[in-house]
Amino acid sequence: MNSAASKSIWYRRQQCPCGDWKCYITHEGDVEEPSTASQLAKYNTMSTEAMVAPYVGMVFKSDEDAFEYYGNFARKNGFSIRKERSRLSPQLGVYKRDFVCYRSGFAPARKKPTGEHHRDRKSVRCGCDAKMYLSKEVVDGVSQWFVVQFSNVHNHELLEDDQVRLLPAYRKIHEVDQERILLLSKAGFPTHRIVKVLEMEKGIQGGQLPFLERDVRNFIQNRKRVVQENDALLSEKRENDTTELLEACKATKEADENFVYDFTVDESDKVENIAWSYGESVHAYNVFSDVVYFDTTYRSITYDETHRSFAWALQTFVQFMKGRPPQAIITDLDPGLRDAIGIELPTTKHVISVWNILAKLSSWFSLPLGLQYVEFKSEFEALYCLEVPDEFDLRWNEMVSRFGLSSDKHITLLFSLRASWALAFIRGYFLARTTTELYAKSVDAFLKGIFNAQTCLRSFFEQVGVSSNFQSHEFEEMQYVHSKTCIPIEEHARSTLTPFAFRALQHEVVLAMQYAASEMSTGSYLVRHFSKMEGERLVIWIPEEEQIHCSCKEFEFSGILCRHALRILVMKNYFQLPEKYFLSRWRRESTLIPYDDRNTQNGDDEWFQEFHSLTATLFAESSMTKERSDYVHRELTKEITRLLNEVRGMPPSEEVMDSTISPTS
Repeated sequence: MNSAASKSIWYRRQQCPCGDWKCYITHEGDVEEPSTASQLAKYNTMSTEAMVAPYVGMVFKSDEDAFEYYGNFARKNGFSIRKERSRLSPQLGVYKRDFVCYRSGFAPARKKPTGEHHRDRKSVRCGCDAKMYLSKEVVDGVSQWFVVQFSNVHNHELLEDDQVRLLPAYRKIHEVDQERILLLSKAGFPTHRIVKVLEMEKGIQGGQLPFLERDVRNFIQNRKRVVQENDALLSEKRENDTTELLEACKATKEADENFVYDFTVDESDKVENIAWSYGESVHAYNVFSDVVYFDTTYRSITYDETHRSFAWALQTFVQFMKGRPPQAIITDLDPGLRDAIGIELPTTKHVISVWNILAKLSSWFSLPLGLQYVEFKSEFEALYCLEVPDEFDLRWNEMVSRFGLSSDKHITLLFSLRASWALAFIRGYFLARTTTELYAKSVDAFLKGIFNAQTCLRSFFEQVGVSSNFQSHEFEEMQYVHSKTCIPIEEHARSTLTPFAFRALQHEVVLAMQYAASEMSTGSYLVRHFSKMEGERLVIWIPEEEQIHCSCKEFEFSGILCRHALRILVMKNYFQLPEKYFLSRWRRESTLIPYDDRNTQNGDDEWFQEFHSLTATLFAESSMTKERSDYVHRELTKEITRLLNEVRGMPPSEEVMDSTISPTS
């Protein structure tokens, strides 16, 4: 079946995990529409500043800049404007623009329909001659717009500030308010109550919203009509989208026997759930099977997620991975996913990403706490870093009492889930450094690079397939990581660990030199920083078993020995770490070599060496800045997709390669 590529709109999930679906959240760092208060503050600031009236000869970079400037001038002076005429030429395109007062011209006479009730609305147009005409000229190859006519003479009364904001040109319902209005409407709120709620949430007086109650009513009615008209279209779109994805899965399975997929259909025999995993991913899980990151913060408006669909997805994942559940799974606060994990993965440690929680704090607490919010957030972050559960509970209760949040539903939710997100409770579980801010940002950047307004399921499938070949551990040359100390432990680790793990251990080795150790009568050690009184750690050393344990539990948490344990090993004249402290997850020999390439050539081929050198250099250079990384990810995905399509279209050759070349080997 061939069908046009369908489109899906992807956005950040807005449902609040507190369970109250009327509760609205935003994400810190996301681009949002400016708040009403900020818009009013911006306008008041603009109003108090001297604003030069447009004049003949005034220059603008674009006609839109000119329209915005004239619009600001109009609002300050008690009227609004509209775009009138424009003229085109084959050489310059649009080269003339006319902007006029909203009361310019006269309304055309309308013929009243017979036999129908007709509401006779009086036109606001009265032939006002206020205007600004523009002409485009190209100066030294650069287009500029010049004011060629301007008149500020009106034949009608100009409005005061509290009236001009109610003109149609200035009554806009921004996207963030649209979502809130629809949510409240769905919850059964009448229009006048929705307006009151918005005023209360924004902390403004009644009647100060940038739109009227009738605008809200019209918006809700129009949106309901659009939804009804689009229901059939969305159903067809979803069916086409999933059909194309299913065909892509079948084709990939024929080309790669290690690729796995599964799906279910509903009572109408339409695809209900679908899941897949590439051979590289299955192989990686077979090697490690420790930590899985499950992200649901991006979703499509044409697809929904329920407890049932989450349960099916988790069951299918375990089936793909040959019945082996992960040791830990990291998710956001989604309540449906949380419940499904508790049932389907009872032996797996469920961890909630603290970065997902921090992104919600502003929506939850900035309004009730006001100026205290900054202090609250700082205290919350400090609580997260505590290492003793009893101390966490004590400090939490103190914080709740100090800020008067004992009855807050979000505080209650976070405390009930503390065993899944607070370091004091998750520190003893191996999470492979996936709870760091750097990792959270890298996942978010990766997903944003895949999802956009044009992303259909098949496109998503293909982009993830291309990325899966480059998200594995790169078998980097160690000259990119230089030693920082003269300690033999560092040099030995440099030849054993992957570059990522070595850099983490190297950081701990360097810091270990700043710590002093005191032996206790029990044979254990107290390790503290030379200049800090707090942060003392207990290190237990068992020489006959070559075991070392630190109260900070960094090794159990990340698989990398901490600075405190390293300080003791250096004191004990260890020149290399015991083998048990080099986890397979971080060893160079465990780097993910493709499953069909384990016993092939060792890279002696001249072409492979050149390819490896180019890719290693590319990834090293692109990792220096986010701008470089984003550019390489975008362009490389397009180029590899193009090359794959061309190679697959080539006729088969009788000559067979002796080995499979892979950039991850």
